[in-house]
Amino acid sequence: GLLLQEMTMAGLHDLRFTEEKPLLRGQDTELENSDVFLSAADMDWKEHDIETPYGLLHVVIRGSPKGNRPAILTYHDVGLNHKLCFNTFFNYEDMQEITKHFVVCHVDAPGQQTGASQFPQGYQYPSMDQLAAMLPSVVQHFGFKYVIGIGVGAGAYVLAKFALIFPDLVEGLVLMNIDPNGKGWIDWAAAKLSGFTSTLPDTVLSHLFSQEELVNNTELVQSYRQQIGSVVNQFNLQLFLNMYNSRRDLDINRPGTVPNAKTLRCPVMLVVGDNAPAEEGVVECNSKLDPTNTTFLKMADSGGLPQVTQPGKLTEAFKYFLQGMGYSECQGWAWGGRMPALPSASMTRLARSRTASLTSASSVDGTRPRACTHSESTEAMGQINHTMEVSC
Repeated sequence: GLLLQEMTMAGLHDLRFTEEKPLLRGQDTELENSDVFLSAADMDWKEHDIETPYGLLHVVIRGSPKGNRPAILTYHDVGLNHKLCFNTFFNYEDMQEITKHFVVCHVDAPGQQTGASQFPQGYQYPSMDQLAAMLPSVVQHFGFKYVIGIGVGAGAYVLAKFALIFPDLVEGLVLMNIDPNGKGWIDWAAAKLSGFTSTLPDTVLSHLFSQEELVNNTELVQSYRQQIGSVVNQFNLQLFLNMYNSRRDLDINRPGTVPNAKTLRCPVMLVVGDNAPAEEGVVECNSKLDPTNTTFLKMADSGGLPQVTQPGKLTEAFKYFLQGMGYSECQGWAWGGRMPALPSASMTRLARSRTASLTSASSVDGTRPRACTHSESTEAMGQINHTMEVSC
């Protein structure tokens, strides 16, 4: 981690940046679709190709930094790009109301953006550590003080790595479908065998959706099957998938469980659908994080893509997450810099039921500034060392 940080920070001084390019309707045939991220009312999105120590990175951004307010930075899952992964969520009306107060920065993994050129034969795709080490180039280029990351699957793993290597650049993380474990040799062999018997889109679909979803939610699955096969360059996608499948265990442990345990220092919200193939991995990740700054949100009636199937619930959870870090008041949105939030039951207002986590259950409060991440609530004032798990 230190070597990566030294290499990356040294490389920042010699970076070259291409000119920003406005995303205008009509320049990309996909932009004509009504469900793409950009709408006719949003003409201020711009795309950038940023040179990093490990290659070019495609980024789409809206807004400019204001004071010490963080940027929202997203990273998508394998088989997707920022449009396929986050369109529905960021187009949701209430989410747009939130994000108009922030810079929003979408990162596409190398070669995964719409219209990306195919990498040459023999190209060495960046490792998961290197993908994480590319992100400081984005932060420096745009002048962000720090970011609030939203990642899904492979993107969640990359952002978690980023936060471990560069903790001072990350203010908070929303990690959906994260699996902190690398593949064992049995899993690796099974994946290889599956690769011989399944098409690449089918392999990706089995990663994104549960078996129940593949059978019962055919309309959504077929839509993603078509888009995965046509929007993302298949050669580039295979390289990204191979690298994700060869990842190592995320080097995190719950404080106090092992000597010199590493963990994520920022507030974290873990999200998984109650019918998602990643559920076991997210539960495992929850067991390895600091319970004083972790929220575990299990979403009912949601599968592998909660940001697509339940954008309203996820938006409300994200609002409370921001509130907990001191970026809003309980009554409405009053911006103009950071301010303390009033205590509230917060996430519990989402809950239809609450179940005990691997530790025990409590609520999360609205007074969680950057340097203080104790979990409290009107129901359990003063209690700490508890992870909150909510089913909603």
